[in-house]
Amino acid sequence: MTISESIDPNLILVLPDTDEVDPEISIVVPALNESFTIGEFVAWCHEGLRKADIKGEILIVDSSTDNTGAIALAAGARVLKVPKRGLGRAYIDALPFIRGKYALLGDCDLTYDFRELEPFVKELRNGADFVMGSRFRGYIEPGAMPALHRYFGTPLTTFLLNLIYKSSYSDIHCGMRALTTDAFRRLNIQSQSWEYASEMVLKAARMKMKIAEAPIRFYKDREGRLSHHKRSGWFSPWHAGWINLKAMFLNAPEFFLFRPGGILFCLGFLLTLITAFGPRTIGPVTLSLHWMLLGLTLATVGSGALQLGILARVRHNFDPRFTSHARRVLTYDRGTLGGLAMFLVGTGFAAIALIAYLRGGLALRDVHYTSVFGLLLIILGFQLFTFTLVFELMLYDRNRQ
Repeated sequence: MTISESIDPNLILVLPDTDEVDPEISIVVPALNESFTIGEFVAWCHEGLRKADIKGEILIVDSSTDNTGAIALAAGARVLKVPKRGLGRAYIDALPFIRGKYALLGDCDLTYDFRELEPFVKELRNGADFVMGSRFRGYIEPGAMPALHRYFGTPLTTFLLNLIYKSSYSDIHCGMRALTTDAFRRLNIQSQSWEYASEMVLKAARMKMKIAEAPIRFYKDREGRLSHHKRSGWFSPWHAGWINLKAMFLNAPEFFLFRPGGILFCLGFLLTLITAFGPRTIGPVTLSLHWMLLGLTLATVGSGALQLGILARVRHNFDPRFTSHARRVLTYDRGTLGGLAMFLVGTGFAAIALIAYLRGGLALRDVHYTSVFGLLLIILGFQLFTFTLVFELMLYDRNRQ
């Protein structure tokens, strides 16, 4: 046994007596008080490596208070001792210690069959960046997955993620997945808890990685073992689902902001522009003040959503070409001068109603369509100016990093 300390004093790597010198794949698995299953799990991993004919290391990320780490070490696994601070954080802590070209992730509770590694290895060697396990395309032991999860929760969230990110996963919550170590680093996982799973699959889709799926066998918990969800109480699966949805939404600026904002803005501005000089009749429809106010509302909401979408896309930087193009086009000078020009033109249009108001004894006798259009320009000008400031601040902070 060899003990190796890292730069972080909270992380201690313990090496087994027999250690693979040059692994092609690293099996990286967090463990929290899994002494009941960890020995057999490591044996499964060794068997899977032999059957797949690949050299590999087994890295157990251990935050246990029992003898899980000692059992794993005796079975031939590397053990990285870490504080208990979340499932996603365990993978983040482990990343600097991964030596293999590929990484295979999962659980050590014997629910995922690590004796069957060959489908993952085959896809990785064929050029896949990210290989997602699929229980639905493999085998699910009766009783392994609650009916609510199998027929509602997992299909629904998988459908939502595929819809939002234009992906084609069949099982986004499968815990067994593999990827190249380079892809692992590029994903730059930030989630500290269960939501790391969704963050990983959605980022792989957003970054246009080469994605494949591998059918896996999924078993129910061994007799005498309670899953971590059951240990945490009935609310734990619901909380995990909620924070996974949060990860989906936080990384989807295009779906919720960018494209809808652009559509709303164009529709609203066109509607307001058509009625800027009075009512217009198009076929059987007369566009009057109420339509104009609808257009003003749509344009204002759409402009705000579009700008937030741009900020979010640049912040995530999944598409460096978009970020580069935005930096070239959305300069401080253009934003400030454009916003000021719209504000001044809008003020000029709005002044028509102000003059009529003063001349009418502080009362408006008629509807001034041009002034309403001026109000829209004032709003858009102010929005453009403030957006430019926030955009420049974001770029300034990024350049400082």
